[in-house]
Amino acid sequence: MATKAISQPASAPAAHPAAATQGWSAVFALTLCVSTLIASEFMPVSLLTPIASGLHLTEGAAGQAIAISGLFAVLTSLSIATLTRGIDRRTLLLGLTLVMLASGLTVALAPNYLVFMTGRALIGVVIGGFWSMSAATVMRLVPEDQVPRALGFLNGGNALATTIAAPLGSFLGQYIGWRGAFFVVVPLAAITFAWQWLTLPTMPSDRASDGASALGVLRRPTARIGAAAVALLFAGQFALFTYVRPFLESTTHLGVSTLSLVLLLMGAGGLAGTWLFGRLAARSLSATLILAPAVLAVLACALVALGTFALPTAILLTLWGVVGTGAPVAWWTWVARRFPDDAEAGGGMLVAVVQLAVTAGAAGGGLLFDAGGHRATFLASAAVLAVAALLAVLDGRVVATTPGETP
Repeated sequence: MATKAISQPASAPAAHPAAATQGWSAVFALTLCVSTLIASEFMPVSLLTPIASGLHLTEGAAGQAIAISGLFAVLTSLSIATLTRGIDRRTLLLGLTLVMLASGLTVALAPNYLVFMTGRALIGVVIGGFWSMSAATVMRLVPEDQVPRALGFLNGGNALATTIAAPLGSFLGQYIGWRGAFFVVVPLAAITFAWQWLTLPTMPSDRASDGASALGVLRRPTARIGAAAVALLFAGQFALFTYVRPFLESTTHLGVSTLSLVLLLMGAGGLAGTWLFGRLAARSLSATLILAPAVLAVLACALVALGTFALPTAILLTLWGVVGTGAPVAWWTWVARRFPDDAEAGGGMLVAVVQLAVTAGAAGGGLLFDAGGHRATFLASAAVLAVAALLAVLDGRVVATTPGETP
């Protein structure tokens, strides 16, 4: 039954095949939620011009729809574990899904800029809340040995939505307008709510009143090292990734159709990466955390050397999609392993670090791209990623020598 309580620790064995099946059905429901959520987050990218026209704004002002969702995601990720102590996690997840539905309605029907931005702030709340709880929720739905695989499914939904959000928004906007494109989120959110209602078990909050906050977990040495490693991974990754299109246009000299194909290959690579890294993380988490930034650093250098050649560049960027999109699966597994008794606080910390790192990486990469072109940007990205790999090595060594830590 969907109302059966689940409170066993992540290491508990699967209770019964039927319970395991229901747990995976809930994982699939959460994956649909992720896909809808991420599509909502990035849909404005391809709709800025009609949004600006419809609300009588500049395109720069319309572009703040992305920034405000990121800001509220950070604020929510840092506070949700503390503010929602005592609330059943099933109720909380269903509530966040309803907020996502409300966001779609608010944006689609917004009569002015203030209401539009309010709707975008609501989607930021859902992003921060959902991702903060994702690892802890998965740990309560499936057996421990299946957690990396389940997290891989969630990130697969993320990768799929990231790949199709912009072209889908553009396509829908052409035929049903930007308001209609955002309204599509509403029935999807309703379906997601119904599926979660049927499959999510009751999950009483097991957070003690003195449990660590998202920032409080940084008191642990492994958390500080891991946070630094993941921050540099995402900063280095987005310093390069954000400027792939101008690089392909000005250096590789690709036409629009070929460029679109390369970006599609990156997205397809990302889908494969979530599957691959889920399995790698299950086999050896520390090795996977080290491998991801190291490979990305090599790929960044290779793009500098071979960026004028179309076929090698397409292959390198496809591999970038595999590793760059797959790496978060390993880091969510890191949350599950390092914070088995406080995964919500650990997840909140990870979401906040990633959001801030993405912002810093994209901004820093932009300054370098304007000042020194793609070579300066890509080599700086490689250097940052190399340091991230070194910190991942240190994370593994600290865990190996710290009593009570799970490698």
